[in-house]
Amino acid sequence: MFEKLLSKKPKNPDAIKTGSENTSVLNERDFITRMADKISTSDVIENELYLKHDVKRGLRNANGTGVVVGLTRVGEVCGYQINENKEKVPVDGKLYYRGYDVEDLVNNCIRENRFGFEETTYLLMFGDLPTKKQLQDFNEMLGRKRDLPLGFPRDMILTAPSVNIMNKLARSVLALYSYDPSPEDTSVANVLRQSIDLIGYFPSLIAYGYQAKCAYFDNMSLHLHYPIPELTTAENILRMIRADGAYTDLEAKLLDICLMLHAEHGGGNNSTFATHLITSSGTDTYSAISAAVGSLKGPKHGGANIAVINMVEDLKKNVKDITNYKEVEKYLVKVLKGEANDGSGLIYGLGHAIYTISDPRAMVLKDMAKKLATDKNLLDDYMLCDFIERRGADLYEEVTGNRKPMPANVDLYSGFVYNALNIPSDIATPLFATARLSGWCAHRLEELVSGKRLMRPAYNCVQPHMEYTPMDQRK
Repeated sequence: MFEKLLSKKPKNPDAIKTGSENTSVLNERDFITRMADKISTSDVIENELYLKHDVKRGLRNANGTGVVVGLTRVGEVCGYQINENKEKVPVDGKLYYRGYDVEDLVNNCIRENRFGFEETTYLLMFGDLPTKKQLQDFNEMLGRKRDLPLGFPRDMILTAPSVNIMNKLARSVLALYSYDPSPEDTSVANVLRQSIDLIGYFPSLIAYGYQAKCAYFDNMSLHLHYPIPELTTAENILRMIRADGAYTDLEAKLLDICLMLHAEHGGGNNSTFATHLITSSGTDTYSAISAAVGSLKGPKHGGANIAVINMVEDLKKNVKDITNYKEVEKYLVKVLKGEANDGSGLIYGLGHAIYTISDPRAMVLKDMAKKLATDKNLLDDYMLCDFIERRGADLYEEVTGNRKPMPANVDLYSGFVYNALNIPSDIATPLFATARLSGWCAHRLEELVSGKRLMRPAYNCVQPHMEYTPMDQRK
């Protein structure tokens, strides 16, 4: 069954080439290198031209706010106010799902000691908080969708593993098109049915994609667990990514909170905007959601949580005692100077495009992370994150001479939580996608109902017109 999965391909395909074949490969590489250098020069557009044409680069206004391109009822992100001079005024961050404060949603689940991601999904999709009976029925419906279509794990996941789980996830979403009896039907009822299917499938898609990657690329044993319909999304994920399938109630409920906090973040974030953009073309659900997955994979978007994890790992390699904050400060200063970690000059986990004083998701997660740290004897690691949060902005000002809002963002503590839960970094962004799928589907449905217009922004061409040169006159 797993012959293709376990068979090893040469890691360097060129190693089996000889003679003229190697020469061809070298010639091709030389061509690619030369033409890439040419493109890197010819495609440069000077900053002055962007100013001259009043281009909103990155769809950002001059003051850093996002260009308004649509309206939504699904989610609201509040991180600043605009005064009469059109300047940003910092305020405490707030995040609302369908008008409900996400902190109230999470805190209520904590008080009642229950899972909340499925309730959050219901709210985002349908616009109302469910009754107990409505939530029970919805959970049972999702439970019936946990199993992937017959043969799908073998044919679409295990036989073609990917080193990056996000690429496997996008491919799997596209492949589900072939298993859908009516994939092109974009009626609200059919897209809703497809959305519920995908939300049910995602835990299995990421778990099997991860297991295939571990077996094929990391020489680890292959462990495949069936999903259990009665379990929540968080419980099924932990059960299926772990060899023994074991997890504690605290672990599952903390992962559940992470999913709740990542489920939605307004229509302007890159992957959700991609969902609106692709949906506006009239294409199918699988194409739209796979595009959103591709967007979220980017290190400037969903991949930021991995950047935090990698930074903390690098810090531990270079600072023998993480409770010695003077040494930690020295390391962070090197990071800001581009002399440590990845050379970016960024302290990952601090700052946000919208939040100025506080990220409400980070504040909620920080409280739960401390409980997990106590339970797993990881208080030193937790306090390291707390120190980075407290000192990061001051160190930035000392190094750069500039002062700017740098609150802890959700990635700082979600990175800690994933490490504490022994969740591999390979799974961090796929977990983000599993959570955000609820918001993507809600926004896709909203675009179908209210958008109804192809999105087509403009690009001004700044290339001068050229006279055609006949072939025999070219040099």
